[in-house]
Amino acid sequence: MRGNLGIIPLRSFVAVADRGGFQRAAASLHLTQGAVSQHVRRLEETLGRALVERHGRGSRFTPEGEALLGHARRILRAHDEALRALGVEADPTLVIGSTEHAADQLLPDLASELTGTFADYRIRFRIDRGAQLRSRLAEGSLDLALLIGPADEPEAQAVGQLTLTWYAAPGWRRPARDQPVPIAAFDAPCALRTRALETLAAGGVAAEVGAEAPHLAGVQAAVRAGLGIALMATLGQCPEGLVARDDLPAARPLVLSLSRRRGLPARLADTTAASVTRLLAATPLLGAA
Repeated sequence: MRGNLGIIPLRSFVAVADRGGFQRAAASLHLTQGAVSQHVRRLEETLGRALVERHGRGSRFTPEGEALLGHARRILRAHDEALRALGVEADPTLVIGSTEHAADQLLPDLASELTGTFADYRIRFRIDRGAQLRSRLAEGSLDLALLIGPADEPEAQAVGQLTLTWYAAPGWRRPARDQPVPIAAFDAPCALRTRALETLAAGGVAAEVGAEAPHLAGVQAAVRAGLGIALMATLGQCPEGLVARDDLPAARPLVLSLSRRRGLPARLADTTAASVTRLLAATPLLGAA
């Protein structure tokens, strides 16, 4: 029998049922929503049939998905009981923090790759602002953190660059020359906010912050509403409902660094860094063939 369902995908699948959706399942498992979706897709590819379908604004299990759910619960129960009976402790956990910039595009593939590489570890992610991630790294509640900015700290290393693109709502029109261009930005301090304002200023374009938000969803919502443009790192995938703009000064890429907590084995950081670098190098630029 060639198919292999896998314990980790099955655990995500059951969490979707128990928590009532992908987002809540991701939160309960300390994964990204994209990672949970990828796990379900992997099960669908293995079985050759759809397990989840859209239903209104949400989703529901197909008859095949309902049938798998019962089997999945029994498999996980037997798996966990076997480990407890044999006195095997829970797998050690590797907790990786990341800023929101391009997290939707990068983290699902990174989670999948690291899960296979670090078979003895459970991989968890935390998405947060850079300042909060640095604090958690210092206190030891994070093992690694993907942060925007140069690798100035002793425990940090550069892993690549994030290409930056201007985005706007499809119907957005640039103001007259005597009017400042409004931008939607993250709350300060933020490297993207600073790079956006500096890029426009260097290009002789007057600008002002027309909308700001603490998280990526808020910034994108402001842009969709036509409140301004935004400079974002999206790894070549245009956010839904937005369009890329090439009529504004081009922004220099931002360095992406990986920082590790003190005492973390170097092999974990080095292997993770290599995976991130490889994934970034394999990402096509927006509009590339």
